[in-house]
Amino acid sequence: MSEDRAEMSEDGGESSSPSSATKPRGCDVSGGGDYLSPSADQVLDNVLDNVLLFLTSRRDRNAASLVSKSWWRAEALTREELFIGNCYAVSPRRVTERFRRVRAVTLKGKPRFADFNLMPPNWGAHFAPWVAAMGHRYRALEKLCLKRMRVKDEDLELLARSFPCFKELVLVCCDGFGTSGLAMVASKCRQLRVLDLTEDDVIDDEVDWISCFPEGETSLESLSFDCVDCLIDFEALERLVTRSPSLKKLRLNQYVNIGQLYRLMIQAPQLTHLGTGSFSPSEIVAQGDQEPDYVSAFAACRSLVCLSGFREITSDYLPAIYPVCANLTSLNFSYANISAEQLIPVIRHCHKLQILWVLDSVCDEGLHAVAATCKDLRELRVFPVDAREDGEAPVSDVGLLAISEGSLEGPRADAPRFVTIL
Repeated sequence: MSEDRAEMSEDGGESSSPSSATKPRGCDVSGGGDYLSPSADQVLDNVLDNVLLFLTSRRDRNAASLVSKSWWRAEALTREELFIGNCYAVSPRRVTERFRRVRAVTLKGKPRFADFNLMPPNWGAHFAPWVAAMGHRYRALEKLCLKRMRVKDEDLELLARSFPCFKELVLVCCDGFGTSGLAMVASKCRQLRVLDLTEDDVIDDEVDWISCFPEGETSLESLSFDCVDCLIDFEALERLVTRSPSLKKLRLNQYVNIGQLYRLMIQAPQLTHLGTGSFSPSEIVAQGDQEPDYVSAFAACRSLVCLSGFREITSDYLPAIYPVCANLTSLNFSYANISAEQLIPVIRHCHKLQILWVLDSVCDEGLHAVAATCKDLRELRVFPVDAREDGEAPVSDVGLLAISEGSLEGPRADAPRFVTIL
């Protein structure tokens, strides 16, 4: 903004001299070569532009924009990250006209109770008008996070064609799109680093979207598709993981069995976040056949701190994760119907655990083990196996009291904690 306001002399003799090349920004040069001091407003604009570049908090930026009109303009022209908590609170046209240099957008649509099927179908929260408006203004857009939005394949196609520098796409609780839309993103966004699909309703178009990633080494750092309820081309996935040396986060869907998981882990020991898929064999191992050494595969992943998945779990394979439990800070068993007897041997290794999601099938005995071992626990969520209200819950105040007493004995008892029983 300040560069547009700067008034520079167009005198041919002065502009080519060394002194004019090193003159202070915003200075004017008279015909005699004497420097004139910039105006106070010009200095303030230059300083303000540079200060606001270091202001990253949304709350602080919103407060700064209320100081004056010049601050309002400067804040708009220096903001690169945009958060819109309600897609109906402002129009796409007004957003794109005010903020011109945005590189990252977070956009939320339906309210949270939509997660519980409490809203009529086709309620709204369409992404189409937003991507159309941003496609004209935000050619430098790199990151996009959508939550509870209606996204169509056409929207993903327009996104892939409009933003040549696009790198990160995160879709949370979104619907309306299918594997053909994912294929368009995978094939067109050649700098893609993050593709995270979380609790989305993805339509199976019978399109092999995994094979659409470009050949050669990729920039992928995170790939999550545990909510995609359709078969994938595992050979294509294995090739993709092999040529993605920067991959740190990988979350697989239920169609990836433990044998295939082993092959992927061998190719990517650098993983820090892993969603295991089904964690069960796809077929019975014939007598005399030797199974892969799952324990060694997990032991090789020394950087693993977050573990999830475990769909259709076969409990005999649980000891395979023991080597990584000591470093885990997050463990998600919310899809694994395991008992206290199966959970306790795992938990006894998890001394650094901060986040734990489990089903109430672990009962009070399981929570007692958690309280005794996980002294640094920050978040515990217990989901019901049977959501009927007339049944007696296997987790009672006895287990919750153990968690409460255990947290008071922890090394950081003053840290924020919460327990959720759903």
